[in-house]
Amino acid sequence: MNNHLRDFAKKRFDADFEALPDREKRVIQYFSDRLHISRNTNREFEQKMTFGQRLADKVATFGGSWTFIILFGVTLCAWILVNSLALAHRAPFDPYPFILLNLFLSMLAAIQAPIILMSQNRLAVKDRFDAAHDYEVNLKAELEILSLHEKIDELREKNWTELIQMQHEQMALLTQLASARVGGITGG
Repeated sequence: MNNHLRDFAKKRFDADFEALPDREKRVIQYFSDRLHISRNTNREFEQKMTFGQRLADKVATFGGSWTFIILFGVTLCAWILVNSLALAHRAPFDPYPFILLNLFLSMLAAIQAPIILMSQNRLAVKDRFDAAHDYEVNLKAELEILSLHEKIDELREKNWTELIQMQHEQMALLTQLASARVGGITGG
C-alpha cells in the first residue's frame, strides 16, 4: 500500500486507510490516481434490470398515467351504460349493483398494487445508489478543493517569503545608496 494514501487518509479522515469504508477508499484511490469518479448511474442501473423488473416499471408507468385513468373511466362508464341501458330489454350480463365489475376491479387492484410497489421499491434502491454516487463525487470534489487550497496557501507563503527577502535586499541597497550619497555630500 502506498504510504502517500495512508498519510492522506490519516490527514483528511483522521483514520487509517484500511479502517475506512470501501467507498472512501475508492474515492481516495481515484483522487490519488487523478481519475474522474463520476459515471452514468442510470445506465448502470438499467443494465442490471431483469425482464420482470422492466415489465413492472412499464405497468407502473402506464397505471399511473392519464391515459390509464381516462381509458379506465371510459371502460367503467361503458360497462355501466351497456348493462343499464342497452341491455335493459334483454337480460344484462352484470345487473346493478355490478358485482362482476366489482370483481374485475378488485382483481385489477390486487394485481396492480404489488407491481407498483415493486417498481417503487426499485426506484428507492436506485435513489440510494444515486445518493451513494453523489456522495463519492462530492467527497472527491471536496478533497480536490482542499488540495487546491493547500497549494494556494503554499504558493502564497512562498511568495511572502520571497517578497520579504526582496524587501530586505532592497532595504540593504537603499541603505548603501543613502550612505554613499551622504558620504558624497559630506566629502564634497
